[in-house]
Amino acid sequence: MKYIIRELEEKDNKEIENIIRTCLIEFGGNREGLAWADSELGRLSTVYNKDGYKYWVIEEKETKKLVGGAGIGKIEALEDICELQKMYCLKEARGTGISHELIKIALDYAKNYYKKCYIETLSNMIAANKFYLKYGFKRLDKPLLETEHYACDVWYLKEL
Repeated sequence: MKYIIRELEEKDNKEIENIIRTCLIEFGGNREGLAWADSELGRLSTVYNKDGYKYWVIEEKETKKLVGGAGIGKIEALEDICELQKMYCLKEARGTGISHELIKIALDYAKNYYKKCYIETLSNMIAANKFYLKYGFKRLDKPLLETEHYACDVWYLKEL
């Protein structure tokens, strides 16, 4: 395989922020109410450095360039429910199968801490929506709760 998946390190913060922003621009997500406006976007290694939280990056083996990532974090207001957060991959990594490895790692980790996993996303991320359904996420009619990502228009929940 061309890529490896590893845990996010402090040195990765700026690069993963740039990847997330690049993907959001691609799908018109560079606006308030989405990850674009998250104050912690440039310091994810700090945010995901506690029990029940973790973020992984996809790294090209040869160049050491990051091409994607995903995290698991607790939804503070809900007991036993986590969220699959900030799962983005650059175009060059899509269709390679590495996202399948990434979500498996994230969901396996989540099972150690939570009973359900939630996702908020955009309807125009068509491939991502199909991807989540493939992994057993069920589409919801409305968000589980009000979050700072009020611009998301599709929500999913999965039993772990």
